[in-house]
Amino acid sequence: MQRPVAIISGSFGAGHDGAAAELTRRLRAQGHPVQRHDFVDLLPRRTGVLLRSIYRRQLALAPRTWGWLLTLAGSDRLGRLAAELTAAADDATLAALGPDTGLVVSTYPLASQVLGRLRRRGRLHGPVVTYLTDLSVHPAWVADGVDVHLALHDDTARQAKALGADDVRVVAPAVRPAFARPASSAPAALGLPPQLPRALVVAGAWGVGQVERAALDIADTGLAVPIVACGRNDALRRRLNRSGRVVPIGWVDDMPSLVRACQVVVQNAGGLSSLEALAAGVPVVTYRCLPGHGATNAAVLDRIGWVPWLRGRADLANGLRAALGGTTGFTPSPVRPETVLADLAVTA
Repeated sequence: MQRPVAIISGSFGAGHDGAAAELTRRLRAQGHPVQRHDFVDLLPRRTGVLLRSIYRRQLALAPRTWGWLLTLAGSDRLGRLAAELTAAADDATLAALGPDTGLVVSTYPLASQVLGRLRRRGRLHGPVVTYLTDLSVHPAWVADGVDVHLALHDDTARQAKALGADDVRVVAPAVRPAFARPASSAPAALGLPPQLPRALVVAGAWGVGQVERAALDIADTGLAVPIVACGRNDALRRRLNRSGRVVPIGWVDDMPSLVRACQVVVQNAGGLSSLEALAAGVPVVTYRCLPGHGATNAAVLDRIGWVPWLRGRADLANGLRAALGGTTGFTPSPVRPETVLADLAVTA
């Protein structure tokens, strides 16, 4: 019997969990037993729940402070401090994994810090893999002791190696296959306006950032009808509904159909939503991006030619015209992440 694979994500938004869920699905389809864990639950005394709440409020109320904090956390001194603060999760992580786990995969940077420390101290014997969900690599993503890092582009791999990662392998994004199939619902069935084109504004599961301003800016161009995926942000949905110029949508289960029913996706964080739209063949632009990881991801996506970064209102109209009239520059690696993980699991 194959030894279980454990995947640890972090429910700080939906991106880390989304990648973990798809990796889990693919590995189970190959016959590998997989256990899922949330790093939030591995921190003691509800510390993880508190940190998640603070992070969400920070992005919603003072996003610039998140950018400053992320920059400070990248320094050697504060980076080591942040890594050591995760030590409270060491014992709980070992207990959750159990003695039979053969391979551990992290899709969240602080989980990678814990796993790397356990590995280099000899407390965790199976190989540890970090799946980098971001195109930009913050120092917290690269932990001494992690055996393999999976990157989504050569540019990302170079960043990881510059931060000390040794074995870095470039793989295709772990995106649900439904995004590569034709939409299962017509725009009218999804409640979308019949006029074309439609610009889908995405801002993660929490609907954070300058979403309202971005949507109204798009409406001002007259080039597209803004369709805003508000996620679980009901307050944002109510505000946008009152504007009369935007089509706000709450939580959506059939995101593949919604994406493919639109002609361009406007994003602000450079995370999973961008990769899903690109996999669906829908052009993506970055506009009014979040500070911190939003800006660093935007820079990489622009640099590699996958997603142009529209840095201000003066760029918006021309950027939308180009996206609506063009194709994506998305050229993912042919290497599937589950293939690499399955090989490591067999030899663990």
